[in-house]
Amino acid sequence: MRFQILGPVRLWRDGAELDAGPPQQVYLLALLLARAGRPVGTPELIDLIWGDDAPATARNVVQKYVGALRRILEPGLPARNSGSFLHRRGDAYLFTAGPDMLDLAAFREHVALGDYGAALDMWRGPAGGGLGPATIFTSLDEEFFHACTAAAAHAVAGDRPERVLPGLRLAASMAPFHEPVQAGLVAVLGAAGRQAEALAVFRTVRERLAEELGIDPGPALVEAHRRVLAPPERGAPVTRRSGLVGRADELAVLRQVLGGAPTGIGVIEGEPGAGKTRLLREIAAEAEGDGTLVVWGSCLEGDGTPAMWPWEQALGAIVASLPAPDRAGWLTGEAGAVIAPREGAWDLPGENAQFRLFEQVVALVGRGASRRRTLLILDDLQWADAASLQLFHHLAGRLPGGTAMIVALRDRAPTVSTAVSRALAAVSRLPGHHRVRLGPLGPADVAALVRDESGADPGDDVAHAIHVRSAGNPFFVRELARLLTESGEAGLTGVPSTVRDVVRDRMAGLGDRARDLVHIAALIGRDVDLRLLSRAGGVGVADCLNLLEPLHALGLLEYATDDPSALRFAHDLVRESVTETTPKQQAVRGHLRVADALEHVHADDEVVTEQLAYHLWAAGPLAEPARTAEALIRAGRCAATKLAFGAAVRHLRSAVRVACTSGLMEQELAALTLLAVVVRRQSGYDASTVDLLERAEYLAGALGRDDEAADFLFIRMMGAFTAMEKDRGRLALRMRDLGRDSTDPAVQQYGRLAWGLHQWDIGRIGAAYRAFTTEPADGPDRETPLRRDGSIPGEGPGWRAVTTALHGDVTAALAVVDGWDVPGDPYAASVWVYYTTMIASMAGDAGTAHRAGQRWAAEGLDRLGAQIGHYVRQCRCWARALTGDDPAGAAAEAEELLAAGLLDPPQWGAAYHHGLIAEMWLAAGRLDRAADALDRAGQAMGDHGQRYAEGLLLLLQARLAQARGEPVAVVRAAAVRAQSFSAASGAHLFARRAERWVAEL
Repeated sequence: MRFQILGPVRLWRDGAELDAGPPQQVYLLALLLARAGRPVGTPELIDLIWGDDAPATARNVVQKYVGALRRILEPGLPARNSGSFLHRRGDAYLFTAGPDMLDLAAFREHVALGDYGAALDMWRGPAGGGLGPATIFTSLDEEFFHACTAAAAHAVAGDRPERVLPGLRLAASMAPFHEPVQAGLVAVLGAAGRQAEALAVFRTVRERLAEELGIDPGPALVEAHRRVLAPPERGAPVTRRSGLVGRADELAVLRQVLGGAPTGIGVIEGEPGAGKTRLLREIAAEAEGDGTLVVWGSCLEGDGTPAMWPWEQALGAIVASLPAPDRAGWLTGEAGAVIAPREGAWDLPGENAQFRLFEQVVALVGRGASRRRTLLILDDLQWADAASLQLFHHLAGRLPGGTAMIVALRDRAPTVSTAVSRALAAVSRLPGHHRVRLGPLGPADVAALVRDESGADPGDDVAHAIHVRSAGNPFFVRELARLLTESGEAGLTGVPSTVRDVVRDRMAGLGDRARDLVHIAALIGRDVDLRLLSRAGGVGVADCLNLLEPLHALGLLEYATDDPSALRFAHDLVRESVTETTPKQQAVRGHLRVADALEHVHADDEVVTEQLAYHLWAAGPLAEPARTAEALIRAGRCAATKLAFGAAVRHLRSAVRVACTSGLMEQELAALTLLAVVVRRQSGYDASTVDLLERAEYLAGALGRDDEAADFLFIRMMGAFTAMEKDRGRLALRMRDLGRDSTDPAVQQYGRLAWGLHQWDIGRIGAAYRAFTTEPADGPDRETPLRRDGSIPGEGPGWRAVTTALHGDVTAALAVVDGWDVPGDPYAASVWVYYTTMIASMAGDAGTAHRAGQRWAAEGLDRLGAQIGHYVRQCRCWARALTGDDPAGAAAEAEELLAAGLLDPPQWGAAYHHGLIAEMWLAAGRLDRAADALDRAGQAMGDHGQRYAEGLLLLLQARLAQARGEPVAVVRAAAVRAQSFSAASGAHLFARRAERWVAEL
């Protein structure tokens, strides 16, 4: 599916455009697309669609439209199913679609990455295609205009103006009176060498402004016009460069404030650590560089701060800038009460006197600005006292010419007071007002900030980790970057001491009950279900909210936007700071309380299975071992169902430890059984896994379950062959003997498979083929948990397919593999690709291997994290090289993959894959590298005793000899030796390849 909202509303499935239905239904879809990723309440939808004319049946109509849209988007969707896109959230609807489907999501992603050309290309006209006047669409258009302004600055600075011209032309046609957009178009046309067109645009805009609005062009248009008339010298910077990371657009807005005529007012808001003061310093430095007088006033937290303190600082600096004769008069006049207040409490005068005082301040600022343009900065306005706010309000409304004022404040921590909100609301109605909200930094900006702080490129993985942990907050980014510098990547898992100190300081005034609640909340996670917290904390929900209200005011906790019953820590680093300060015993008790609450609130809800297991595990000895073990086993099964095999293994290993320590043999065996299933799915054998399988075999035998003991012996034997253990042949012999003595058909089959695997391993292909193709005895298998849940399509039949191919019948082998290809089953698909690429590479069929490898990539099968992925990627490289697609590059990549996945520790097939790499280097004409690869293949055979590829390696030696120009007789003798050896071992596939090659000599 593809959806378009940046222009006329359109949608496509598989390239075919769909009819979204009647106009009101299309309008509803547009509203949901415009808010994609955020719930939209039914009352709001009704208001947006009908306004004051909503019919009594409006709610039913909305539901009808939603149902119709679901059927259009997913025709096969069962009744009452929400499907993949339109979801119900209480009394709201949520539309979900990522950048690959929704143009709005793609636009925002491109903007976040700074790829403005691609971002502007997403637009086809006004958002929603003019369906209605809803501000939800006009705000999207504003996003477009804002991006266009930034794109123009970046394009001109980066000397790539043509890239953004189409988007700027569209924006200019949509917003004929939007001066920043029109200025951007003029600047980009000029930078693109289209001076005549740029000047024509400027004249058109100037005339339009004069005729329809009665105003002259603003400073942005005037500056763009000036640059067209007198462009900077080639190579000279077009825009002022800033060392500030990720705030170019915000800085551009403040420059408009600074360049406003005659005055300008700017407000910067954002969360603590967003970089407000840093941005103020940047614009202050630029202003000072242009000769502007910059005066600061900083509001301070705490009751001990003097009233009017920010004005005392700022106005004092203005007086200090005046000539000496003027200073005394201002200090002794009414304004002197603010500039140099007398000792004792400062009381605001009565109403008339207050007005006179404030007018004196206006006059003083005007006097300073008459001599030199002035920028007045007030930082941390959230801490301002009442008198300071009143003066701010008064001065903003009477700001003298030649003056700009910029204030900054936190939008939380603390919650903005009513007095501050009123002052800002009044200022927002004044001309020349600009408001900037500092949001989080995007991934690219986080990486840049880490580079600036650490002096080194962090790499994509580290930058991503810092972005996730910091949520893009610049303060947190800098502190994590310092940890990175001090402690390396290991430091990234810790909490910077500065962050921990801030959190401790904000929590210092909490009462014991509130502090206990926040510690429990931190154990729950970043997102906190109020019902769960209430139960775990032993307080009612209403009391819970009251107790946590100070945390909200302090900016540590916030209300979740999409769930009224949830709270959220402002940042995960805040949550981690709380957990780090939680005493160990308190944390252990807290985990048990959370586990008890989970079981009570969510009962048997599978959604919390893994959470419950984690909290019981973390509760340690306070939780009953049997309860913990059962929860961990359920969590392991849940994770395995989601193909999260790594998480499943962690849960199950923990369950084994708990059960073993407590002597719970039944539960230990249950955990080991499920672990064995996961290991088989993942082929993730290592030394510790083999030890656990040996333990499982012992437990099954001790409990009198001989058939299950045989299951574990067989899996352990398979692991020994996968990991190339020295005693793998002994285990195969033991399994064969057990199969001969057993009356269980499954165990008998185990014995034959084990012996066949051993014969294949040592290079006796004929004997392996006979063992694998012997029909099993009649009679029902005894069902065991492993046989029921751990069936593997390629186990046994896969080995039979490979040895069938090696024995000479490739067609029959591939037909066997095709029989396992179950549509919609990613695991079955991965096994199919694995065996198909293996057989094709043995047969020298690069085309078949290439097509199978393409399926692996197309279906994203790497996500399964299975060991077979290493082999598939190796064979894909081989197919690339043999089909002429950069053979040298493919061979080099294969060598890296082999070293990373199959050599340390050694895995099955290392010698064979060295041989494939040798064949790749031969295709690339790099004979020295081919010889090295063949030497490594021989070394691997000698080290590990795995010889099934020996016939192929002998053939490759002959081919190398020919490529080196050896005499034909020598080459022919080597090839005949390869053919004879392969035929004698039953590897008729390699024998025929050698025979065909000899015939071509």
